[in-house]
Amino acid sequence: MTAEPANTTIELDVRDLEPPEPMQQALAALAVLKPGQQLRMLLHREPFPLYAMLRERGFTYRTTPLADGNYEIMIRP
Repeated sequence: MTAEPANTTIELDVRDLEPPEPMQQALAALAVLKPGQQLRMLLHREPFPLYAMLRERGFTYRTTPLADGNYEIMIRP
């Protein structure tokens, strides 16, 4: 078994899911992030309720609107 490199990006594409599934999946993924990892999340709408939860848990994030109307959210501890 090989260990994942410390500086990796975990991909989470939840564009086809309806609330609250994207938030639930994001929080589950964040709960198992290892040091040096980040989460790249793709969504079909901006996740305003998630932002407060991220701040409360000490995460930083950057949201980028994509040309196709989706959003990319990069989340780091």
